Amino acid sequence: MLTTRMRMILKKLMLVDSPLTGKFLAQLNKVTARTTREDIKKLDSLIRQYGAKVEAVVSKGYQLTIFDEEKFRDFLHTIVHLEDQKNRSISQLPEDREIQIIRRLLVTKGYVKLEQLADELYVSKSTVQNDLKQVKERLKLYSIQIHSRPNYGLKLQGDELKLRFCMAEYIVDRTHRHGEHPHHPAIPSIRKEDFVAIDNIIMEQIKQNHISMSDVAIQNLLIHILIAYERIKDGKYITLQSSELKKIVNQSEYEVAKRIVQNVERHLHIQFPDSETAYIAIHLLGTKMIAPLEQAGGLEENLVAPDILPIIMQMLKKIDEEYHLGIQHDKELIVALGLHLKPAINRYKYGMNIRNPLLADIKKSYPLAFESAVLGGMVIEKMTGSEFDENEIGYISLHIGAAMERKNFHTGPKRCLIVCASGFGTAQLIYYKVKTEFRDAVEVIGVIELYKLKDCQLSNIDFIISSVAIDQDIGIPIIRVNAILEKSDMENITSFIHGQESIRTYFQPQLVFLQQNLKNRDEILHYLYQQINQMGLVPNNYLEHIYEREEIAATSYGNLVAIPHPVTPQSKKTFLTVCTLKRAVDWGGKPVQFICLLNVQKDSKEDLQGMYDLLGTIVNSETIVQRLIQATDYYDFIRVLDEYRN
Repeated sequence: MLTTRMRMILKKLMLVDSPLTGKFLAQLNKVTARTTREDIKKLDSLIRQYGAKVEAVVSKGYQLTIFDEEKFRDFLHTIVHLEDQKNRSISQLPEDREIQIIRRLLVTKGYVKLEQLADELYVSKSTVQNDLKQVKERLKLYSIQIHSRPNYGLKLQGDELKLRFCMAEYIVDRTHRHGEHPHHPAIPSIRKEDFVAIDNIIMEQIKQNHISMSDVAIQNLLIHILIAYERIKDGKYITLQSSELKKIVNQSEYEVAKRIVQNVERHLHIQFPDSETAYIAIHLLGTKMIAPLEQAGGLEENLVAPDILPIIMQMLKKIDEEYHLGIQHDKELIVALGLHLKPAINRYKYGMNIRNPLLADIKKSYPLAFESAVLGGMVIEKMTGSEFDENEIGYISLHIGAAMERKNFHTGPKRCLIVCASGFGTAQLIYYKVKTEFRDAVEVIGVIELYKLKDCQLSNIDFIISSVAIDQDIGIPIIRVNAILEKSDMENITSFIHGQESIRTYFQPQLVFLQQNLKNRDEILHYLYQQINQMGLVPNNYLEHIYEREEIAATSYGNLVAIPHPVTPQSKKTFLTVCTLKRAVDWGGKPVQFICLLNVQKDSKEDLQGMYDLLGTIVNSETIVQRLIQATDYYDFIRVLDEYRN
């Protein structure tokens, strides 16, 4: 049987094309090297009958070898699926037990004793008591409490609306495809034909009212109606204040909800009170309406609600000021965010939580887009009073990431201005050399004398090539060259154009701290702060800004990597500070052993895409991280990065 740890090992081995050390795998699973060796031995024994094996490579670690691809593919589709089914009720991981406890409490009408939970989970009573601490934290998101009564046990208490949102999150199996029946104790009396009928009712109303919704949104609406049906049968009704009910009744979504409810009532022979119809309308209000293709093609800003547009424009302005992504006027992005934010704000208003199954992958693959979304989320919170959690921020970052890709796709040659002192002949030499060497990558706008620069319009210039020192801050990058271009000058221009600055530009020897013996996140952050504060690189209140960012969402991105940074720039220059650990620590629920403290210069206008690309490469490569963690000195560290950069 595949255990959770064995699945993690197999997953990591499948993702890389070079060996992974036992130490690296042990850190991922938070176990000893000895336990990892036993897990690998069992894993190897199991998968050999399915066309693969785990081989030990001397001095390098372990590597997956597949000798029968068809057999191994069948294994992945059948055996792993069966193991998941078995492990759904009995889990080795605390977080899985926490979900099981929440599910049990949600579907039980009376009290549940502690001993019952322990027996069902095959753990001790003290283990359940420990798990309950985290269960209470999870339930706080829904303002739900666990009521304990002597000799009776435990029972959930909370607002009916919040209880239903919690049910939709925790107890309904969402892995079924659209149109399939979601079997679960939460909806025991719904027959397959009833499920299909309600699904058809929703689809009919969507078509009649010309509403465009994603498949996920339709599925969520269906699940909420099914839960409402079960709760109404048990005499559990939603109560809304009359003023709140009046607001909802006046919304166009209420009329759609009313027609859906009337058809559901006829089919299931049950009466929905007005408050329950309002509940369906609330769900429609919190559903992302996607723009039909014929409308999206026009990208008209009038698709965005008038009260939402100023928020989006302020949000994108702030993002461009801090990160210089050049996406502030991307109409497709404005429309996409407008269609997303209206229901997102409604979700917050009514306490609805949204799950983002892509969150871990988004943070890992699009760190810059995610950080931009964090900043954007702060603007939204300030302007609306709505608090956005990681899940919502993750969805916003998808839109920002798409805009970044569009910009890169449409980017033409970089526009350059050549500045000289007075020797026009020298300037012409630079002009023609640059045009010849970089004909497709650079458009030379012209040549100008230094004294005329302050009066020149530079808004459409990407960078300047200058043979003289420019002391004034002109807000765009300057590449200083010799009057007669040398090989090093050409290399500097090439590096700028392709975003390939030297690795040493980002990682300075005095800012790389390897093989440290630090015990937790706070100890690491304090240690790094002391180092850079002593160098005069950051202000005394720097850590406050670091912790403010961590409170929004942990900066651990998976793959043993964390990239902490202040919520807004605090330093006079851009730099990275690296710390690797002898042993991994917990950082927001993820193991971390490679820390890169990121600082961006205040009001910087430099192009940092190359740096962000490098950090993204590190985050996404188990092999690079593994080798960086093993590096014992600065030159080993740089050598690893140079190998993967070249």
